[in-house]
Amino acid sequence: MSFVWVILGLILLVVGGEFLVRSSVALSFKFNISKLVIGMTVVSFATSAPELLVSLQAALDGSSDISLGNVIGSNIANIGLVLGITALISPLGVDKNFYKLNWPMMMLLSIVLYFMLQSGNVLDRWEGAALLISIIIFLIVLIQRSRKEANVEIDDVDDTLQVTSGFKITIWLLIGGLALYYGSEWLVFGAKEMALSFGVSERVISVTMVAIGTSVPELAASVIAALKKEKAISLGNLIGSNIFNIASVLGITAIIQPIAVNNPKILGSDMIWMIAFAFILIPMIFLPKKLELGRLKGFILLAAYLIFVFLAFYIEN
Repeated sequence: MSFVWVILGLILLVVGGEFLVRSSVALSFKFNISKLVIGMTVVSFATSAPELLVSLQAALDGSSDISLGNVIGSNIANIGLVLGITALISPLGVDKNFYKLNWPMMMLLSIVLYFMLQSGNVLDRWEGAALLISIIIFLIVLIQRSRKEANVEIDDVDDTLQVTSGFKITIWLLIGGLALYYGSEWLVFGAKEMALSFGVSERVISVTMVAIGTSVPELAASVIAALKKEKAISLGNLIGSNIFNIASVLGITAIIQPIAVNNPKILGSDMIWMIAFAFILIPMIFLPKKLELGRLKGFILLAAYLIFVFLAFYIEN
């Protein structure tokens, strides 16, 4: 039954996230916000809502291992699972902005998060506020850089939402909010029950199964884009998701409810894996073929991810 709660929770989170994105974009158009700003801020924050609700719900329930495991596991899955499978299907070209701005920010936040958690074994409100401020500064820099570049394409924003009625926006917001609320509750409840039935910690379930579940939308979109030979899902999108997971999801959660490190393996194992997956991307995109992630590299990423999942379950005790 615990598996059913997890699946139902994930379905509601996907549905809720989609309605929240659509309503947020439509509402932004009502306020005459530019498409560039909507794509980089509104869409980014709205797509992080499922992870935010799960982490917040878990922290409020006293299950901080699920809060941290959800974000750490999602960041590992985005690179190892999603990027690995996508590169296996179709080699990916890498934009120079990746190593000039996105990768350094992801690496910086990953290392800063590690030391924040290590000092006192808790992510407190001040540290959460610092993370949130960092993502705001990052977005301002990103928007300014994009405005200077010609022909910047924002694929995440649906132009048809410009003519959405106020009534429809309200209904979408209501559906999205309720689906996210109940989806996060059911997912956290199911994850706890699943940990008990499997005889493993909440950390193991959250860093593997819950994280894979919350990464399914990115995986589906990436695979479809790769099969169609489209470049809509880029390395930058996945790295941007990792940046938002750390800075906005954990930042906002910690401001509302400080997140304690209850399981030492979060720092001793999971965070090390997350930093390693982030770091390895730089040598991968330069060696041997510059600015390309081919099938061999995709296979290596996927194999490394499967090893991580195996070790999480079988070296639990």
